[in-house]
Amino acid sequence: MITDVLLDHAALVPVALLGVALGCVLLGSALLRSRRAGPQVLGTLLGLSLLPVVALTLVPTGVSRVDDARCTVQFSLPTLGSVEPLANLALFLPPAFLGTLLSRRALRVVAVAAAASALIEALQAVVPVLGRACDTTDWTTNTAGAVIGVLLAVGTRALTGRRRDEREPASRG
Repeated sequence: MITDVLLDHAALVPVALLGVALGCVLLGSALLRSRRAGPQVLGTLLGLSLLPVVALTLVPTGVSRVDDARCTVQFSLPTLGSVEPLANLALFLPPAFLGTLLSRRALRVVAVAAAASALIEALQAVVPVLGRACDTTDWTTNTAGAVIGVLLAVGTRALTGRRRDEREPASRG
């Protein structure tokens, strides 16, 4: 249903991507400021953010491909009206954002996200019963979404930490 709405109203796609990014930053800021939100909460949210990744990439579509395993090799940059590439950006942004807040290891999160996306594309290429198409542009945009998520998490952590430092009185030594 969401895909149909976005396909019918392609101008909403950049707005939705912005909404995902803003939602991550607001949620991350609130979690970092809260003394109750620890690794368990971030871990749970990270797990939940992976559900759409699995559902939209590995759940069979019901239409089995009969052609040989192959992957479309192309590298195109998303435009503001392109639904699928921008959706791929948005798909990997929340897990990368939450993973970075949880682990504080930005480069590792990007590497894991890029590897996971490559594995997803490989599975789509060699498991025809999924009914999904492997495309290198999907890997590129998924990885770019992860990079954006990591950058937003690093920025959110830095800004939230600064504000907390400004509120706390300096210790006298």
